[in-house]
Amino acid sequence: MSNILSFTPRPKGTATAAGPEALSVMFANQRRARGDVFWLKENAEWLGILASMSVDGIDAALDPYAAFYDTIRRQLEFFPQYYRFYLSICLDLEDLGAGGTQGEALCHWVAAQGLVEAELSDLQRGEAARLLARRGVQTKCHAAGLGDRLQNFIARPRTFAVPNKKAAYELAHIVFYLSDYGRCDPGVAPEALTSLEYAGLLAFLDQDIDLLSEICAALRLAGAVPSPIWERLVVEAHANCTMICGAPGASDVYHGYLVTGWLTHLVDRPAFNHAVPTGQVSVHGAMVGQGALRGLSESLFELGPKRLPDWPRMRQTLTDHLSGVEQSVIALAEQSSPRFEAFFQGFSRACSGAMTSLA
Repeated sequence: MSNILSFTPRPKGTATAAGPEALSVMFANQRRARGDVFWLKENAEWLGILASMSVDGIDAALDPYAAFYDTIRRQLEFFPQYYRFYLSICLDLEDLGAGGTQGEALCHWVAAQGLVEAELSDLQRGEAARLLARRGVQTKCHAAGLGDRLQNFIARPRTFAVPNKKAAYELAHIVFYLSDYGRCDPGVAPEALTSLEYAGLLAFLDQDIDLLSEICAALRLAGAVPSPIWERLVVEAHANCTMICGAPGASDVYHGYLVTGWLTHLVDRPAFNHAVPTGQVSVHGAMVGQGALRGLSESLFELGPKRLPDWPRMRQTLTDHLSGVEQSVIALAEQSSPRFEAFFQGFSRACSGAMTSLA
């Protein structure tokens, strides 16, 4: 894989600790102003992954959140627009063993305020419903066909055979919510597994490791085994992340670090053991490599009506002028999935039908 994605060597620096406790301290105290929306998002994501990992001996990793937990109720009352973050942090801390039982009261308050009904999208309603259900609370959304709509969305593979990162992330997150991050069977249809496979192929072709990590995790939570070619790339990317002294900026890849680490843990490899320096910390790593998706798409577009939904017949025409790296990515993508030819039928957009004249 080294001919596709290169990694920056680890810089030298002063590091003090590693592991879940050090990462909790980092996310709680060394990156963002405590309590702002970016802080809420990062810590909700970290604690959500930590809670799904079933790691023993992590009491010390919860200590940085003690004061925050004590004030969650007051903060939620004043900032109800962030209720999903507050509920997520509160429930995960309680389930991880931090003590306290205020999560149930917060869930009932959120339901009584109608905050779930105020959500615009089914994805957000699905996340909220999953959080409330953890404390046995239901809202009108539970009885309004929400689950069926989410299942119908993810069971349409052709949606995910064309590049659409927003839809691909939504696909993965729906599986996360339906499975309660691995706590139950999401009950997805076989077509949803095909959707995940197609989304994974696109992420691999694009060398988008952040998205690929989420797709691989979703496949595992749905009871499937992702391609070892995909997972190898994710594990390598996680291992090569580094913690750097300095403020988080545009190059910060904390989210990629979290999701690659989660997938690395799911495949029983060492994860989240990077040394954390003192002071403010940013996370660096190669989460995007030189992919082939753009070149392949441009080649298809230029062919116009000459496009065929037949990969064996189109392979040479589409790849002859691409770089060696792009050709290597495509060859590995073919090897990574037995569904590649079926995926290409949709990706080619050769069977979508021509528009009738608008004149």
